[in-house]
Amino acid sequence: MPSKDSRNTQAKIVNAAWKLFYTKGYESTTIDEIVEESGTSRGSFYHYFKGKDELLNTLAELFDNKYSELEDELEKAGGAYDRLLFLNHELFFMIENSVPMDLLARMYSAQLVSGSGRNLLDRNRIYFKLLRRIVAKGMEDGEFDASLSVNEVVKAYAMMERAMISDWCLSNGEYSLVRESENTLPRLLKGYINEK
Repeated sequence: MPSKDSRNTQAKIVNAAWKLFYTKGYESTTIDEIVEESGTSRGSFYHYFKGKDELLNTLAELFDNKYSELEDELEKAGGAYDRLLFLNHELFFMIENSVPMDLLARMYSAQLVSGSGRNLLDRNRIYFKLLRRIVAKGMEDGEFDASLSVNEVVKAYAMMERAMISDWCLSNGEYSLVRESENTLPRLLKGYINEK
């Protein structure tokens, strides 16, 4: 298990990189600037990352951090259906308003092209753990159709989110990701509601 100092150093590098990516753009940001902004060293940078491209995979970690922040607010969101809509809205609002589209596109491209680092699909991410808890509770409470598995519902939800983000990037953001999801996600989730 990595030491606390090790995790802090890596987090400093990741946070500095994303701050620079947001303000300067990915292409204009250099490794030296990331090192300077993070207050670390080139050796530390290369200890954790092979290069700047590898930092694209950490965007999923930033999304998971957002989910962690939202966990306390979930109780106020209502049942499982409403909680899933709430999480989606909050994440897509963050993406639409603060994540540069070229970084999203690069992250998806890196996930498709590289043979490793497909962390978007890592079932141990906070994202998937939180979704499984919400869906399992929804099934336990009779809100979702219990003839399906938790994993089936989570997979469909996650696929829809990835598809919407991909399409939004392909469309160069010509529509609101949040509004499109508000129209589409409820239709998908209603297919999993227990009609009994």
